[in-house]
Formats: sequence, C-alpha cells, structure tokens
Amino acid sequence: MLQTRVLSALVLAPPALLAAWWGDVAFAVLAAVAAAIMCWEWSTIVAKEFSIVQRLGAVLLAAAPLTLLVAPAVAVALVLVAAAVAGLAGGVHRTWLAGGVLYAGVPALALVWLRGDYAVGRETVFWLLLLVWATDIGAYASGRLIGGPKLLRAVSPNKTWAGLIGGMICAAAVGWGMALVLGSANPPMVGLGSGALAVVAQAGDLFESWIKRRFGVKDSSAIIPGHGGVLDRVDGLLAAAVAVAVATLASGVPVLLW
Repeated sequence: MLQTRVLSALVLAPPALLAAWWGDVAFAVLAAVAAAIMCWEWSTIVAKEFSIVQRLGAVLLAAAPLTLLVAPAVAVALVLVAAAVAGLAGGVHRTWLAGGVLYAGVPALALVWLRGDYAVGRETVFWLLLLVWATDIGAYASGRLIGGPKLLRAVSPNKTWAGLIGGMICAAAVGWGMALVLGSANPPMVGLGSGALAVVAQAGDLFESWIKRRFGVKDSSAIIPGHGGVLDRVDGLLAAAVAVAVATLASGVPVLLW
C-alpha cells in the first residue's frame, strides 16, 4: 500500500504543481477537472449514483473556474445554477447534492481567484499546498510519536490532540518561512495565521470523514490508487482555500503580505 501511495503521488504531483506554477488557463483547467470529479464522488457517496442531471451539474460546475478568468460574476452564477440543478433533480437527497456542488465549486473558484493575483498568486497557492501538506505530515508524525487523547473519535478514530498541535506547529513554520522569503511586513503574524489555518484544514478533513461515515463509505472513490478519491486528498485544502480567500477579501491584502 505504501509503495502504491508513493507511486501515485509521484505521478500526480508534478502536473498539479506545474499547473499551479503556470497559472491562468492551466490552473483553471486543473480546478475545473478536480471540481467535476469531486461532484461525481459526492454524488456517488450521497446518492450511490451519478445521474444524467448530476452530470449536467458537474459540467456547469467545471465551466465555472474557466469562466472566472474572464467573467467572475458569471462564474459565481454557474456554481449557483449547478447547485440548483443538482438539488432540483436530487430527490430525497436534493439538499445534500446541492450542498456538494457548493462544497466542490466554491473552493475551486477561491483557488483560481487567489492564483490570479499577479503579485503573489503563485506564492499563495504554493503556500496553501505546503501548509496543508505540513499539517498532514506534522499531525501524522506527532500523533504516532506522542499519541494521547483522541480529537474526535466518533468521526476519525486515529486523529489525536497531539497530532493537531503538531500539525499547527509545522504549518506555522511553513507560513513564517514563506513570509520571510517574500519580505512580508509581519512574518510572525503570517506564521500565526498559518497555524490557525492548520485547524481549518483539519476541520475540513474531519468534515469529509463525517460525510463518509454518515453514508457508510470508506473512500470517496478509488480513482487514485492507494489514496482513495480526490475528495480524500484535498478535503483540508478546500477548507483552507476558502478561509484564505475570505481573509483576503475582508482585508483587501493578500494574506502572505500581511
């Protein structure tokens, strides 16, 4: 299993990182494909099927990140229409299916919007990726080495409070380092913010775990050998990206430049 996970990461990571590096259309296409796949995974988790109407919603959702490059208002409207389509035809699962479109679509738009900042867009996306990876690695290592009380046993039996703290420390170190490299006016503030984002990322991870437990599913899909589905890999990133986008909108300044 470990060998399979490593090989999958080696195959998938370079194209994703290159798309993040190039930005613009390349990154928007990556976000569009990921959003459509997540829509499919969510539908199969909740409704155990991916109907024609749900596929239409996924297509509309995939168009949103691409449209954001030229018409932001239309992109937002596409996400809302996709959610409405999924909900109206969702039967007893209408609320869950509509919510799933928003769950996949809003972070996809947030990431493309953040990457579109020509001052620090590329750095912001790489910071988010490194932050989430550092959180996961720090949480895993601390949880294994220290153990102790469980964070939320009913949702994720293996997560511990020690793991959360370890993830926060690693994320804070990544944020502080990125701020120093970029010449931020207040690296400690970015470090503290990164530590807080580790909590947000872990909350995103726990939320997806809760969804899978509620609907009796182990993995969101088997599309990534050894890793499960796209939702399984990016649940923390989805939450962190939305938080950073909201903070940037509220302050009017990219978080890395605080």
